[in-house]
Amino acid sequence: MDPRRQFHADLEALQQDLLKMGTLVEESIFKAVRALTDQDQALAEEILAGDDQIDRMEIDIETRSLQLIALQQPMARDLRTLGTTLKAVTDLERMADHSVDIAKVVLRMNRQPWIKPLIDIPRMGDLVEKMVRDGLTAFIRRDVKLAETLATRDDVVDGLYAQIFRDLLGLMISTPASVEQATQLMMAAQNLERIGDHATNIGEWVIYMVDGVRRDLNM
Repeated sequence: MDPRRQFHADLEALQQDLLKMGTLVEESIFKAVRALTDQDQALAEEILAGDDQIDRMEIDIETRSLQLIALQQPMARDLRTLGTTLKAVTDLERMADHSVDIAKVVLRMNRQPWIKPLIDIPRMGDLVEKMVRDGLTAFIRRDVKLAETLATRDDVVDGLYAQIFRDLLGLMISTPASVEQATQLMMAAQNLERIGDHATNIGEWVIYMVDGVRRDLNM
């Protein structure tokens, strides 16, 4: 095969593998929120066990991206695509780590009765999972407009996190016995908020990949 055709075939394979990794990360987020909502410790353990596969995919995609940069010396948009792949794969791996941290909250809570109904945390979970999916869709489609929507959606996630924090803090002050569980729920919400930040980072890199311009969507 012609070297340039081989390069583009390798680049396409990389992008497809990034999408596969992203699908696993989406599933991990979904399972983490479900495990928390249902206090499902078996599902939490499943998230921990599946994290190794995501870590291996990160290393593989990084290695292949760097090899293409070193051996093919791509220019312009191809180089930006590889740079975006390297950044996006790091953000995805960190999202998976945050899912693991939520799973650990589930295990630490050990099926304690809820101090309050979980409403906003599942809403955050739905929002950030969709943000991850749309960030990856924007990457595959080179869709700048879709990437730009992640900023306003992240503001909604941040607002929910602030509300959860206030509610739980008030509960901790009024009911000292709730402190331990409220602290764990704050940690779960904070991890979801950080997943939203990483999804927004992917949006920023998509814009850079397409337009060659760095824009801060997390302002």
